[in-house]
Amino acid sequence: MARRDNLHSRVVAWMKIILPMAALGILSTLFLISNNFDPNEGLPMVDIDLQQRAQDQGATNATFAGVTSSGDEVIVQTVRSRPSPEDSRLFLAEDVTADFLLSSGAKVNITSDRGEMNQYTQTASLAGNVHIETTTGYVMETELLKARFDDLYAESPGPVEGTAPAGDLSAGRMVLENNAETGNAHLLFTDGVKLIYQPQISEE
Repeated sequence: MARRDNLHSRVVAWMKIILPMAALGILSTLFLISNNFDPNEGLPMVDIDLQQRAQDQGATNATFAGVTSSGDEVIVQTVRSRPSPEDSRLFLAEDVTADFLLSSGAKVNITSDRGEMNQYTQTASLAGNVHIETTTGYVMETELLKARFDDLYAESPGPVEGTAPAGDLSAGRMVLENNAETGNAHLLFTDGVKLIYQPQISEE
């Protein structure tokens, strides 16, 4: 009986030493882990202007399509477009592509860095690296092009330059419109037209 009491006493004595040490080890581990966390720091926030996002209503990869009064198809695509904050009738667009599929079978492709389109007047102002290409062999560049979508009409108020079927071409103004007599599209160049003729070289 005395031996059992001694064993019990020794176990209790060791437990009084081991348990506090184990508790200290656990607490020290918790403190080491908690050193990487500052309770005074707030949660990380994403820098988003919610008010600006609410105002910037718009669409990405938008497509507008229609038919002109002469039966030509018009397809306008934009990477991003949004209403103008100053005029609700206007849409501001980025990376604009306009395709005119003419009833005669010809095609006119126009691209620009940006555009401003009026949905009520069916007009657009395209600016920045405006590129005009037709299946009839014209490839022209300008900085500003004003166009209408209810009928085939586009005008560059400033200089244009590029290539034509006959050679290199530059002019102070260009107009793309339907020919009232034939019903086909044609390009009109004015204000200092310069054509450098490039003769066709036969492959034979």
